[in-house]
Amino acid sequence: MMTTMRILIGCETSGVMRRAFAARGHDVWSCDLLPAEDGSNRHIQGDILDHLAEGWDLLVVAHPPCTRLCNSGVRWLHTPPPGRTRSDMWLELDEGAALFAACWNAPVDRVAVENPVMHKHARERLPADLPKPQIVQPWWFGEPFFKATGFYLRGLPHLTATHRLTPPKPGTDEHKRWSAVHRASPGPDRWRFRSRTFEGVAEACADQWGSEAMRDAA
Repeated sequence: MMTTMRILIGCETSGVMRRAFAARGHDVWSCDLLPAEDGSNRHIQGDILDHLAEGWDLLVVAHPPCTRLCNSGVRWLHTPPPGRTRSDMWLELDEGAALFAACWNAPVDRVAVENPVMHKHARERLPADLPKPQIVQPWWFGEPFFKATGFYLRGLPHLTATHRLTPPKPGTDEHKRWSAVHRASPGPDRWRFRSRTFEGVAEACADQWGSEAMRDAA
């Protein structure tokens, strides 16, 4: 009978998702090309592709590079930013789609890959069996923010809201505060702020996916 799971949290430096699963007793590791922000010794600094086949019970890819996959950045494919070419943009799209596909097809029974809403060029490059994502919002889990996030799930149930808040009306100061992720000022750390997992979401993932997996193994 499974009492704990071996879990890999891919493409995460914040440790938010890792700590949520660790708090429930699981053998969990994060992995990213960058070091862990919290200095944890449960972090693998390296390429996630080198670690997908190491016998995990659950794979959660929290923040795969999505700049070229997400709908909000599709304009750059046609009008690249200064200093970049269209060829650069489309090559990065192909690389991002290949990473996503490798994670989705990992030899793991339970897989969740997070990604914002994708544009059509990204979807065309992804596996044919990829289901529609479950789109969740932080405010479903007690976090007063807007950030539509898609979870592509294999062997796992959709998340259930745990503390659904009432969104403020557009045009109000509170609505602007809830929109902090989208309104983040340009800068070198903007990507870090915009990609960070909200703790309420991570807690729901750890509770619901961890419990479901252990029920399956019982």
